Amino acid sequence: MQRRTFLKNSAAGTAGLVSSSVLASCGEANKSSKSVPQEIVNVRPIVICTWDFHNASAKAWEVLKDGGSSLDAVEMGVMVEEADIENQTVGVGGRPDRDGKVTLDACIMDKDGNCGAVLCMQNIAHPISVARKVMEETPHVMLAGKGAEQFALEQGFEKTDLLTEKSKQEWMEWKKTSKYQPIINIENHDTIGMLAIDQNGDIAGACTTSGMAYKLAGRVGDSPIIGAGLFVDNEIGGATATGVGEEVVRTVGSFLIVELMRQGKSPQEACEEGVKRIIEKNRDELDFQIGFIAINKKGETGGYCIQPGFTYRTFSKAGHVNNPSDSYITS
Repeated sequence: MQRRTFLKNSAAGTAGLVSSSVLASCGEANKSSKSVPQEIVNVRPIVICTWDFHNASAKAWEVLKDGGSSLDAVEMGVMVEEADIENQTVGVGGRPDRDGKVTLDACIMDKDGNCGAVLCMQNIAHPISVARKVMEETPHVMLAGKGAEQFALEQGFEKTDLLTEKSKQEWMEWKKTSKYQPIINIENHDTIGMLAIDQNGDIAGACTTSGMAYKLAGRVGDSPIIGAGLFVDNEIGGATATGVGEEVVRTVGSFLIVELMRQGKSPQEACEEGVKRIIEKNRDELDFQIGFIAINKKGETGGYCIQPGFTYRTFSKAGHVNNPSDSYITS
């Protein structure tokens, strides 16, 4: 069965299983949001992340304001969500695949273009830190599955049961029907991507997820794929994505956005074009969410998505702000 058909033919069986905390997060976002003044440029340090992950962006800002590197900031920022068992889309407590196994994906990229990633890794709580170890301690860019887990254990990471009782009970309830249909801004609320510029003006990025709930075993989306879920060019800027990863992979979305900024587009313009490229391939079936965020060397930021409801956090000297993203579909 083809992927789009697989998604479309499934009934909305997971809607009642979504945690109230995620729903509350999405609902609260628009009430308290305000836009960052666009005239603020050459801002450093600054951090931007997908969704209203205020604890993560606050942690990253703590690193940056004390003179820390953008690489340390993005790693430590997203680690907050990896450790939060109430966040069922990242790290410990993430919703499992249809076989009941929690598999994690992550990637990281530094100012020099070095990068590391882990895919479909089990039993390790902080895939972003393992990805950094892959980048710094191996000649490789990606490690997958059991190999990634073994590498993590050899590097001193502890083996952890990632399936919490809450996620287990929801999975067991889901198995009664086994119907799969990602819910816009909920099931697709699956990724934290983070970009930062430090006081030296250097850019780094990180992206981490447990992927789609109840996915086929072995499924990997865009999040750990350099150029798709994340891309950084220290001369230009960076971009990261959230949503249905298969669609981001098809357009190499984050790389595309950085290249558009290289050609002179603002982060906002580049994100809008990135979304439009995906729309062109799916005009008759826009029943999914994609959100992009981007930052350029001056510290200007942007975000754009297909469906209403996506937000992104920024933290700089201008303040800590949750920004509602403009969307292609407006109602």
